[in-house]
Amino acid sequence: MRLAALTLLAVTIATASVAPDALPASHRPPLRPNIIFVLTDDLSWNLVQYMPHVRQMQREGMTFTNYFVTDSLCCPSRASIFSGRYPHNHGVLTNTPPTGGFAAFRRGAEAETFATSLQGSGYRTSLMGKYLNGYEAQGGYVAPGWSNWQASGSGYRGFNYVLSANGHAARFGRSPRAYLTDVLRRRAKAFVSRAARSGRPFLLEVASFAPHRPSTPAPRDRHDFPGLTVPRDSAFDAEPEDAPAWLRGRGPLTEEQVAAMDTEFRKRAQSVQAVDDLVGQVRRLLRARGLDRNTYVIFSSDNGYHMGQRRLLAGKMTAYDSDIRVPLIVVGPGVPAGSTTDALAENVDLAPTFMRLAGVTPPPWVDGQGLLSLFQGAVASHWRDTVLVEHHHPETPNGDPDRQTASSGNPPSYEALRTASELYVEYVDGEREWYDLRSDPDELNNRYGELQPDEQAGLHSRLVALEACRGASCRRASTP
Repeated sequence: MRLAALTLLAVTIATASVAPDALPASHRPPLRPNIIFVLTDDLSWNLVQYMPHVRQMQREGMTFTNYFVTDSLCCPSRASIFSGRYPHNHGVLTNTPPTGGFAAFRRGAEAETFATSLQGSGYRTSLMGKYLNGYEAQGGYVAPGWSNWQASGSGYRGFNYVLSANGHAARFGRSPRAYLTDVLRRRAKAFVSRAARSGRPFLLEVASFAPHRPSTPAPRDRHDFPGLTVPRDSAFDAEPEDAPAWLRGRGPLTEEQVAAMDTEFRKRAQSVQAVDDLVGQVRRLLRARGLDRNTYVIFSSDNGYHMGQRRLLAGKMTAYDSDIRVPLIVVGPGVPAGSTTDALAENVDLAPTFMRLAGVTPPPWVDGQGLLSLFQGAVASHWRDTVLVEHHHPETPNGDPDRQTASSGNPPSYEALRTASELYVEYVDGEREWYDLRSDPDELNNRYGELQPDEQAGLHSRLVALEACRGASCRRASTP
């Protein structure tokens, strides 16, 4: 008996001294995957066609065709991404105080995000680029949960900005090497290389300011796509039927307005070339370091962007697909190459997804659902059939980079349901919209008045349930 115990002890000591990679596969501890999240600013689906490395991700991974944001406005959307919660729960309702921005996020939901969860479980974490409107790099503030912090609040123009390097302000000027997206690319690659040497799993978020206005391209890209014009889709310069008051009565777009949008769209396409280079170079580095087999790369945007649809000048904030349906493209272990899923997903799902990838159980206050089963090509029988969109009319002071006039569309506060086949919107002023997406995919014919009273009541009840949900009740309320 004593000999057996000594033998077992010797085997245990010998095994403990062997590096995990030297153990038989059946005895190795599971490797937790790395996560790289590339988040763009105001990037709409119609720009992906100009990004060859992102399109390569589509060929090698999965594209979500029904992925939505909780609000087509920067701060509420980003707060939902970080926290996994709807705006009515995380409290960031606009871009500026007192109802939104960095100050509102710092007061509440910032203490519990996917970054704090993953850092607490042993991940090296890094945020690079844009954080939230109102954050100033000069202040030395580093948000909780981030091991490496390379954030800016003034990078919209691509040059002449301040970057906080772990709380130390670094000023960048006008030289070509100072172009912000390229600086983020170099620092992202350096972080990945250091993390590879450490052997610890890592989470890296690279948040570009591109293609947000003024859509400054890298100097090498400023002559790309000569003659490119804004897409003239079927909603472009179209007058919607039975539109709500904030939208109706608009005249046709003028030649000058269309020309300005042509120029802006061309700059937007130019400005995302550096983002695409970043994606390509980071993925190439992963392959060179042997990390690609255990790393998920996720590409997305904080909100979409309309340009000419429904006679609106360039902007966002509406409940229409141009603004709320954005790219979500994933490559990684077990993700079927060249696959698509039309399962309804939302940006509140990203935080619980990152947590589950790291082996962390999402806290009960998380409103979203993890996407891991979808990554593997499976859709659960109880998967949601509805997503919630909620927008609070912002004060849009002059200092807000997302300040938007009525000509671009600045709707009153609203709550909305988006399903696979319909869009339902309730405005705070009492107006309603309902679109049948099967017959009207461009959302141009408001048919709310054609619904029967019981149908109207049913939509309202579903929306009320989601408006008040919290945690598990959000997941229950979004299914039949």
